[in-house]
Amino acid sequence: MNLPPMPPAANTVPTLRIQLWMETEAGLYFGMGRAQLLEKIEIHGSLKKAAAEMGMSYRAAWGKIRRTEAVLGEKIIRRNGNRREGHELTPFGKQVMELYNEWFQAVEENALQLAGRMFPWPVKRFPGAGSRWRTP
Repeated sequence: MNLPPMPPAANTVPTLRIQLWMETEAGLYFGMGRAQLLEKIEIHGSLKKAAAEMGMSYRAAWGKIRRTEAVLGEKIIRRNGNRREGHELTPFGKQVMELYNEWFQAVEENALQLAGRMFPWPVKRFPGAGSRWRTP
């Protein structure tokens, strides 16, 4: 099959978007949303501020954290001092976030290279996929 140099209905370069997560029968193991939430907690030192920045309620964010901890069998955040001082990532939570971001970056890079070999038009990276290495 011969494809045109650019998609006929597009005036712009297509953007690669990847949804990448791991799950078990017990639920979501880890994915981009959890990585972003942990990154925001690390930046702000607060689950409340992290949730607000991501456009979700504190209760929804807390529920996501608790469900992930239950599936992983390990705490990923902890209180930072007293109740008013917020939250911080546990060493395990930080490691999971960093490994996920590294994995995402490798998969995305591989997908971009493969798209470049398979399609006759350029494909660009999605800006702001949430990985630590790309967010401002």
